[in-house]
Amino acid sequence: MKCTHCGSPNLEQGFIEDSGEHSQGYGRWIPGPLERGVFGGARRLGKPRWIIDAYRCVRCSHLELFARPKD
Repeated sequence: MKCTHCGSPNLEQGFIEDSGEHSQGYGRWIPGPLERGVFGGARRLGKPRWIIDAYRCVRCSHLELFARPKD
């Protein structure tokens, strides 16, 4: 893998933290446009959730994000 911004091959693995109420400690990606429920929260019922893997370029600090199916 290389940074799509500067081309450096030096990417440092990390993750996007989700520290909201009832979170599992990491961010998730859900397909489709954001739809709001009755109380204003995102409607997620029945949609797959993908884990976000994040890599930071050591040279320019650009973030590359990749989604993978939940383990």
